Amino acid sequence: MKKNIFAALLLMAAMQAVNAQKVVLHMAGNQKFECNVLQLDSITFEDDGFIVVDEHEWVDLGLPSGTLWATCNVGANSPEEYGDYFAWGETKPKENYSVDTYNYSGFVVIQDAATENWGYGWETPSIEHFQELINAENTTTEWITQNGVKGRLITSKKNGESIFLPAAGCIGEFSLLAGSYGEYWSSTLYADDINCSYAFSFDETYCGYGNGRRDYGRTIRPVRVKTR
Repeated sequence: MKKNIFAALLLMAAMQAVNAQKVVLHMAGNQKFECNVLQLDSITFEDDGFIVVDEHEWVDLGLPSGTLWATCNVGANSPEEYGDYFAWGETKPKENYSVDTYNYSGFVVIQDAATENWGYGWETPSIEHFQELINAENTTTEWITQNGVKGRLITSKKNGESIFLPAAGCIGEFSLLAGSYGEYWSSTLYADDINCSYAFSFDETYCGYGNGRRDYGRTIRPVRVKTR
């Protein structure tokens, strides 16, 4: 079920504060912040350069890990939009995707494009997230056309919820080829070749994962993971 759970919980907490003696905010890493109700003047949500996390919807597919998948790609406003393209490890889209313009030489994702563009709580999925997503015990996958856009519909076997991944292709030295296949970055480096990272890919007949050149531009479908 698609919910902005985070915002709803904060609103409930603010309402309950009227009858409470103190407010306790539970932070990541089992840390917490406490203050007396009488100390509160107001509660606001500030951006500080990031998009507030509750502006983006997610779907609970009932996966064993509890991972929640976003309903659209980074840079998109609907499930059918392709969104932005990123070289692996970079956080901004650009005009040209090639070795000459590649600006990241690290071996792990330090600046995550999903986190940088959507805010804390969102991240680029690992290859393990994708493996769980397309595991036949958890979901079914189907090549469909949704609102005129081709892509893969992934449906939970547990609760019937689904996400649509548009066939956005990728940008490299040649053409985009959007509409015929999809390629989505994972955050996992490909161990056998430091110039490549794992990517989830699919077309009309295939759905799986492999490795892709890190300097190529691919789309990102963020996930939210449990921190407690």
